[in-house]
Amino acid sequence: MKNWFNKNNMRKFYCITGLLFFTHVLVGQALEKLTKLSLTELDAYCSNSFERPSTVIAQRLANALRYNEQLLGFKPSVTLLVLSAADWGNYTSFPVYGMPHYTDTKTLVVAIEDNPFWQSFIPPLDQLPNELADQIRKTYSKDGKLTMQPFFDLLAIHELGHAFHTQCGLNMQRMWMGELFCNIFLHTYVAEKEPEALPALTVFPNMVVAAGAKEYTYTRLQDIEERYNEIGQQHAKNYGWFQCRWHAGAGKIYDAGGKAVTVKLWSALKEQKEKLDDDSLVTLLEQKTHKSLADLIRNWDSETKF
Repeated sequence: MKNWFNKNNMRKFYCITGLLFFTHVLVGQALEKLTKLSLTELDAYCSNSFERPSTVIAQRLANALRYNEQLLGFKPSVTLLVLSAADWGNYTSFPVYGMPHYTDTKTLVVAIEDNPFWQSFIPPLDQLPNELADQIRKTYSKDGKLTMQPFFDLLAIHELGHAFHTQCGLNMQRMWMGELFCNIFLHTYVAEKEPEALPALTVFPNMVVAAGAKEYTYTRLQDIEERYNEIGQQHAKNYGWFQCRWHAGAGKIYDAGGKAVTVKLWSALKEQKEKLDDDSLVTLLEQKTHKSLADLIRNWDSETKF
């Protein structure tokens, strides 16, 4: 399994995921040069000639926005740009085509075409156990070929979670909580409204977590608080392991507590204005959200697989 987890490819992905939310530069052409899509929940634009597939992506995000507005009682302002590779550099300074990200506090950019970045995450199936290889074929096949697009398309909903908590001004308490919240937000929507997409969301992260953590220097949540930028920039594969554990943890939390956990976590973070120490934060999570969420934090180190 470790053979496919290519260091250079994963460095690109996880360095990007560590820094995505701090990219705030929109450059180039006016939105009028894109095609405006007909949606009521959000403003959405796409590259010309990609209206049909872009509408599918935009409608999913609109559905997630509407669902979570009803669930959480808040609606952020979001503008979606669904871009071809040719248009990417005209609307974002982000260097790698294919990763969902914000260019400012409300403009979310996603890719519409398959690309080498997504393709770099497909493992060599001949190096995997047959059962796992079959699972990957079943989960990540589209139009007769393997692609990670089903996974990356879902990450736009994770990014939507950031728009919710930042625009509402929640005190997320910890940097890792900002990410974990968005993964719970994402998993809840998929499980509730698009359960057929759950394999696309879970197979890749669970595969990474199952490979263990003995090769990583940093595995504690406290490491993220103390060295967030360092881990993201200099230990990108290590950061990726954290992201996959948050993905996997979000799934277990949803399975234990359902959509109510998202609502309770939102309310708890919204009400708690002052920063809490570690013990008080775990107590808050146990009392105000769900024991499974508190246990994920409480048992993080003991459940790390080496």
